[in-house]
Amino acid sequence: MNPVFTVGHSNHSAEKFADLLTRHGIETVADVRSHPYSRHAPRFNASALEALMSKDGIGYLFLGVELGGRPEGGEFYDAKGRVDYALVGCSRPFLDGISRLEKELRTHTTALLCSEEDPARCHRRLLVGWVLEERGISLRHIRGDGSIHIEGEMDGGQPVLFPETEVSPRKSIRSVSRKRRRPSSSGR
Repeated sequence: MNPVFTVGHSNHSAEKFADLLTRHGIETVADVRSHPYSRHAPRFNASALEALMSKDGIGYLFLGVELGGRPEGGEFYDAKGRVDYALVGCSRPFLDGISRLEKELRTHTTALLCSEEDPARCHRRLLVGWVLEERGISLRHIRGDGSIHIEGEMDGGQPVLFPETEVSPRKSIRSVSRKRRRPSSSGR
């Protein structure tokens, strides 16, 4: 089976992003964003991205419902709003998404897409990549400068300054739950 690439759209121009994909022979982009929209980079909204990919002969597969980093259901979140990736990785919808992705990998060079440039901080590596590696599928991360980082050769990232704040690698790095609005002082 083909290895899986990962890529973050970050704040790249559409042209640079397309170049990153074509330079590495990507045939399909598997979008694993739970919400495939960006206020800051509307060129990466699902419909615009699909049109851009089509122009370059690259397929687009949306898997954000199954493989997204913000799953539906409170049972996947801890008290601080972080996602428990170990629970998500065993859920039926997630495993169905992995099966769809594996089917794509059999015939196409595929890149998992999310917004974060750094794979060390993104669920595409910490959740989806973890499960794929457990299944013997290797990961190659396309970085913003065009270089490739092979998963087995990556270190854990920056050293932790405050060990008591270290987060389990099987949880999201930061809270991803929606912020609740505080009631105004007038009670409205």
